[in-house]
Amino acid sequence: MQVAGEAVGFDQHAAGLNTGLLADPALPATVAEALQQQFGIAIVEQANGWHLAWQDRQLVLRHTELAKQGDILVDFASGAATYRRKFGGGKSEAIAKAVGLTKKAGLSVIDATAGLGRDALVLASLGATVTLVERNPAVAALLWDGLRRARLDPELQDWLPDRFKLVFSQAIDALQQLPAPDVVYLDPMFPAREKSAAVKKEMRAFHDVVGADPDADALWQAAFALASKRVVVKRPGYAEFLAGQKPSMSIEGKNNRFDVYVKAAL
Repeated sequence: MQVAGEAVGFDQHAAGLNTGLLADPALPATVAEALQQQFGIAIVEQANGWHLAWQDRQLVLRHTELAKQGDILVDFASGAATYRRKFGGGKSEAIAKAVGLTKKAGLSVIDATAGLGRDALVLASLGATVTLVERNPAVAALLWDGLRRARLDPELQDWLPDRFKLVFSQAIDALQQLPAPDVVYLDPMFPAREKSAAVKKEMRAFHDVVGADPDADALWQAAFALASKRVVVKRPGYAEFLAGQKPSMSIEGKNNRFDVYVKAAL
């Protein structure tokens, strides 16, 4: 595999619908070439609907007809991300307890449904090494760009790139090919009930661009087969257990719960 933080592709043709990147004179040729080679992102002269764009030296996802949607991007150095990393509770956070970082530092984790990498950032900031698996080219490209900029940030460059590896692949394929980690973390797409306008806008984008996760139950089977210590599934508090499997324990978070399936002691 390639150096940590770079994208590692498996079956790119089966990795989801593609989204073009709008041509921009300010777009560095090196970035355009990397996005084409690693994710198959094509440069387009005109965009219709969801598309990638180059804005203020960063990659964003936006919609031509939804001006109020706002740009979606991965920014590991954003104010919200930095606040959560520094003051969000650390190892007292529910996700840290569920993964097991209160018991053992430096765990290896596969985040098989990485999305925008927010949970992965929390785990990495607490010492875990995280492999982020993302099947959608546009979202994988956003993660790649977030990592690119993290390498330039004084507060992140000395540790984050070493703890992140991005894998562009269908999750089920990755779970059949990657080395066994201590923990596999799953956060499959689920209809949200959050009332926040920002959450609704972001979820609309993800449902439109990424689609549902019809293989979520199969992911649980593959995750449990691969993980050496435990599988952690993030679910809304009202949702049923993934694949109908009762967890060893559940840890309640602020807006979600984390179902923990223990295979071996940490």
